[in-house]
Amino acid sequence: MDTLDLLLHPVRVRIVHAMSGGRTRTTSDLCASLPDVPKTTLYRHVGLLAEAGLLEVVDEQRVHGAVERRYRLRRENATIDADAAASMSLEDHRHGFTAAMAALHAEFNTYLDRENADPTADSVGYRQIPLWLGQDELVELINELRSVIASRLDNQPTPGRSLHLLSPILFPIEERPQLD
Repeated sequence: MDTLDLLLHPVRVRIVHAMSGGRTRTTSDLCASLPDVPKTTLYRHVGLLAEAGLLEVVDEQRVHGAVERRYRLRRENATIDADAAASMSLEDHRHGFTAAMAALHAEFNTYLDRENADPTADSVGYRQIPLWLGQDELVELINELRSVIASRLDNQPTPGRSLHLLSPILFPIEERPQLD
């Protein structure tokens, strides 16, 4: 299974999200943070991600007679690069967007189901903002957003920091006018 197929699945997208931020986790840890995903499903998808090299085993220990593995995300392997994205069909994009939205919906519900969920205090946002942009302005906006995000990608967990999920979505909502 290639990276594209691996990452176009809502459960695997959620596992990648949960493993982000430099954390190492066991499958039991993942079960606790993704309580709506059946254990057998989670174990199967972790196995697929590890087999494909998106997750790496960083430690193993015996727990109650079984081997418990601690995994780390190999972020460089867990991305769809520009060449892979360019080769995606329209149906692949439709499938990928659906998987991403399903994962986002499940993550948001998991957040809201927490006993102490407070969207106002947690600065939760899900606003959509239509913008009129020329091609140069669009490229500039994308580069600015990438720069801001990239400057925080290597943040490590520390007291006072909590992991947030940022999901920028950008697409045209009207066809570009044809120039004569």
